[in-house]
Parts: sequence; C-alpha cells; structure tokens
Amino acid sequence: MSLRVDVARKLGAFVLDARFEAGAGITALFGRSGSGKTSLVNAIAGLLRPDRGLVEVEGQTLFDSSRGIDMSMSRRRIGYVFQEGRLFPHLSVRQNLLYGWWFTPRKERYVGLEHVVELLGLGQFLERRPGELSGGEKQRVAIGRALLASPRLLLMDEPLASLDAQRKSEILRYIERLRDETSIPILYVSHVIEEVVRLADTLVLMSDGKVQAEGRPDEIMGRLDLHPQTGRYEAGAVIDTRVAAYDEKFQLSTLHFSGGDLLVPNVDGLPGERIRVRIRARDVSLALEPPVGTSILNVLRGRIAEICPRDEVVADVSVDVGNVSVLARITRRSLDQLRLSPGMEVYAMVKSVALDRHSVGFA
Repeated sequence: MSLRVDVARKLGAFVLDARFEAGAGITALFGRSGSGKTSLVNAIAGLLRPDRGLVEVEGQTLFDSSRGIDMSMSRRRIGYVFQEGRLFPHLSVRQNLLYGWWFTPRKERYVGLEHVVELLGLGQFLERRPGELSGGEKQRVAIGRALLASPRLLLMDEPLASLDAQRKSEILRYIERLRDETSIPILYVSHVIEEVVRLADTLVLMSDGKVQAEGRPDEIMGRLDLHPQTGRYEAGAVIDTRVAAYDEKFQLSTLHFSGGDLLVPNVDGLPGERIRVRIRARDVSLALEPPVGTSILNVLRGRIAEICPRDEVVADVSVDVGNVSVLARITRRSLDQLRLSPGMEVYAMVKSVALDRHSVGFA
C-alpha cells in the first residue's frame, strides 16, 4: 500500500499545509489537539475539500486540484471510524455490520461477515441493539462495519477518546490483532503517545497544520529536537524486543534487545513474540559505575550520545544502548556533579514497575 498526501486548506486563521507518504501497516498521525490531524484525515476521506493538492492511494488519484479530480467520498472506498461509534440505533449489530457490505460492489468485496465477527470477538452481540452494548463493544462494531465495506484504506480518528482505561486497553488489543492479521492499511489519529508507540509502524508528527517529522516511532521519540512537539513529559525511548523468558514465581518477563535485557511485569507474551516497550525519560536514572545493592532490576550499559539542557533545572541525556537510544531526564545539578559529557560510558537504570501496561504492547 502507498498513500501520498500533499494538501493545503485555509480554515479561518488556521492553515493546513501538510504532506507525507505512508506504506503498509499502521501510520499514526500524532500531535496535540488543534494541530490539524482531523482536518487532514477529513481531506483524505473527502469530507473536506483542499484548496490545492493531491491525495493518492495505491496509485489511484482521489484528489488532484491541478487536474480537476475530486472523487466523491462514496467512490474513494475509505473506511472511517470516528471517536464515537455512530451506529444505527434501530438496527441490530449484525445489520450494522452488513450496512457497508451491502453497498460494496460484489467484485470489490474481499472480507466476509464471519471473518470480521471472529477477528473482533462480536459473535455474542450479533442480535443486540447498540443501546445494549458498552462503549468498547460499540467501537468494535464500528470497526467491523468499516472493514466490511472492503476499504482500500481505514481511517481511525481518536477511536479511543471516549472510552475509559479498561475499554481502551480492550480495543487496543483488537487493533493490534487487526494490524497483524489483515493487510488493510490504517491511518490512526491520536494525541495520546501510549497509543501511538504501541500501535504504529510509522509516525507522522503534526504541529500547527504542518508535518514536522515522519519515520519509525523509535526514531521520532528519540529525537531531542522534537520534544516540544512530542511533549516534554512524554519524551522517551521506544524499543522493539522479544520475549526471552518468564519468571513464574515473580511474574516477570525477560525481554531481549540488542542492548541487553529488560525485566518487565504484566507481559502477556510467549517466548519469541515481539514486544514494543516505551521507556519514559523521567523513569531513567544514570550512574557512572554498575550499581550495587539496589532494588532496580534493569541496568543497561551504554555511552552518552547527546546532552540537551531543557531549562535551568532539567537536562535530557541520550544514551546509545546497543542500536537504540535511551533517554534520561536528570537535573542540571546531577549533570554537573557527575561531569557528564558525550562519549562517556554510563549505566542507565530503569525500575521494572515503571514499565506498566501502558508502556508495553505487541510490536
């Protein structure tokens, strides 16, 4: 799959002027509220007409201002999942699911009801009405309805925004399964970094209507210059690991990566499975020598790559550990006392309990 977007639209005082390209898997549009994410998605879907630009999916032009092409939304074959399910209240779950399927030409259908019901765990709800479902169940039905329209691209605009923590965790697992078991490309909009780093293959960072950067989540989150956009308190590293072992007595999983091992609680993964771990900079401390007599289980040996003072009190230190960069947020006093500088060997320490269920997901 290839998606090419280069559009501009003036919306009052706000100007959307964004361009990016995406491949297969999940591409996340990430940025603070008001950065232009939803406007950009609406332009791709055909709900918002750009003043100029191009939208192209799999080589087919959906919009091109220079050639006078503006394909209608119904012909674009794009599935759209909104913040709220927007289900038809008078129809059963089965009827809601089949709504898009009936309007899709037979020759363009590539997925059936049975597969979607199994994929999203909807079997027990088929004869119920939306009013009898929880928020998370409604969102699963909305995702299923979009899938059954056999879209060439699936847009998900803050699909977890209206859900509580438990429902969010439930839907995240289904979206992970959707990513892993189907070939449908997904453009996922969120301003919540935990969702983005857990799900995305590609991250597109937006601010003030423009794309500031695009690339792998670990690349974007590891760049110190982008922290004003990614969020000062969200800064950290994203590491792809594999489950190496499980300590049944203490319920800790050993996750291996090029820089060593991480001991993490509450990982529901089998040996060999890929797990993505987010380590927040504020949860990392540094030492010049291997620590002795400490409760901290994760100690990673590395070398300082970059130091970026944030203000008069705090500094961010980027440490190369294996082939990844781990960020540590420390005080300027600690920076001075330890006399840290680029090239020095240090030990990055991370508490296992800091790597909670919000920090771990299947890669």
